[in-house]
Amino acid sequence: MTNRAVVILLFAVASAAVWVTAGIVWTLASETAAFFQRVSLLHFVTETEWLPFFQSGPKYGILPLVGGTLLITFISILVAVPVGLGCAVYLSEYAPPLARSLLKPVLEVLAGIPTIVYGFFALTFVTPLLQQLLPGLQFFNALSPGIVIGIMIIPTVASLSEDAMSAVSGALREGSYGVGATRLETIVHVVIPSALSGILASIVLAVSRAIGETMIVVIAAGATPVLTLNPMQSVQTLTSYIVQVSLGDAPHGTTVYYSMYAAGAVLFLFTLCMNLLSQHMARRFQEGR
Repeated sequence: MTNRAVVILLFAVASAAVWVTAGIVWTLASETAAFFQRVSLLHFVTETEWLPFFQSGPKYGILPLVGGTLLITFISILVAVPVGLGCAVYLSEYAPPLARSLLKPVLEVLAGIPTIVYGFFALTFVTPLLQQLLPGLQFFNALSPGIVIGIMIIPTVASLSEDAMSAVSGALREGSYGVGATRLETIVHVVIPSALSGILASIVLAVSRAIGETMIVVIAAGATPVLTLNPMQSVQTLTSYIVQVSLGDAPHGTTVYYSMYAAGAVLFLFTLCMNLLSQHMARRFQEGR
C-alpha cells in the first residue's frame, strides 16, 4: 500500500510539469487567437511596421520585432561561439588539472550574474566605450546588448562544448598522435569532428537563451521597432515589447494588449524550435559515444 502511494505521489509530481506546460500553452494560444480575430495573420507576418500604439491606423507587422531579436542574437553568437569554443578547447586539451579546476568554476560564475546587472553594464560601460570607437553609435543600440548577451552565454557554449570534447575517446587522440599529427591537428581533425554534435547542441542552447533574453535588451537596446541590419541604432525585440505592454501601457482587452500574447507566441515558437533542435543534437551525441 505504501509503495502504491509513493508511485501515485511520484506520478503526480512528474505530471505537474506537463500540466503547467499545457496551461501555459492554452493561455498563450487562447489570448493569441483573440488577437488574430482583430488583426489579419497575413498582415502580421508580412507587414514591416510595428506601430501598435498609434490611435489612427495602428500597424501590427511582427517583422521589426523579429528582426531586432535576430540581429541582437546574431551579434551575441559572434561573440559567444569563438570565445566559448576557445575556452572549451583550452580546458579540454591544454589546461593542466589545477588550472582547469580553477578556471571552469570562475567561467561559470558568469552564468550566475543577474541579467539586470548585465543590462546596466551594457548601458553604462559598454555603450560609452563603444561610442568612443564608433562616433555614430546611438545611446540605445543593438551592438552593446548583443555583445553583453554574448558574454553572458559564453559559459553555456564553453561548458557543454568542453564536456563533449572531454568525452571523446583517448584512443582517437593516441591514434592521431601515432600517425604524426600535432596536438592542434588532432584537435581540429579528430576531437572537434567527434564532438561536433555536442558542440552544435551547446550553440543551439546558447541561441535559444539569447533569443529569450529580456532585461539586457530592455535596458540597453531601446524601444524602436524598426526593421534594420544596422547594429548602431536602437531596435526593439520580442521580449522588450512584451515587457513594455505588461507594464501597463495598454488597457486589458484592447488589441495592443492581445498583441503582447501574439509576440509571446512567436517567441515561444522560436525557443521551442531551438530546444527541439538542441535535444535532437544532444541525442545524436549520446548515441555516438
